[in-house]
Amino acid sequence: MQNSNLSTATFGNGCFWCTEAIFQQLKGVESVASGYSGGHVNNPTYREVCNGTTGHAEVLQVQFDPSVISFETLLQVFFTTHDPTTLNRQGADVGTQYRSVIFFHDEAQRQMAEKVKKEFAPTIWDDPIVTEIAALSKFYKAEDYHQNYFNDNPGQGYCRAIINPKVQKFRKEFAALLKE
Repeated sequence: MQNSNLSTATFGNGCFWCTEAIFQQLKGVESVASGYSGGHVNNPTYREVCNGTTGHAEVLQVQFDPSVISFETLLQVFFTTHDPTTLNRQGADVGTQYRSVIFFHDEAQRQMAEKVKKEFAPTIWDDPIVTEIAALSKFYKAEDYHQNYFNDNPGQGYCRAIINPKVQKFRKEFAALLKE
């Protein structure tokens, strides 16, 4: 049975395999779906998005219970667990599909995103924050093999070398927010 008290947040913070593995572990997060937003092509494929021609960002759509975890806390995790100071890149991943972006669902989310970007993010990053804040128009769920990627492929090289260290750092830094 779907909890009708859930809210939705949509974040683009680089590779969705990495960031999905983080947000799935937060108390109050009911589900996380990897997908695409912010582009001009309907129903884009992963290959099209990776080519950088659709305008989409790799994003997460997070269903969360605001009585357990606030949108503000999700934003703080967002700004802490990726580099919001590099335009159209996260580490070795380069292109607009890896941009830092918050797609807000309503005016309250827009205002909170602006506040956290202005007041919180600069306390942990020295360089200017380049995160885009834009209204969500459409979310396209990524292909099934992208969903739950880290949990389903723990032995895969990218998961071991890139995602696992990020997850371990996150678990240490946000221990109080983790699911049991």
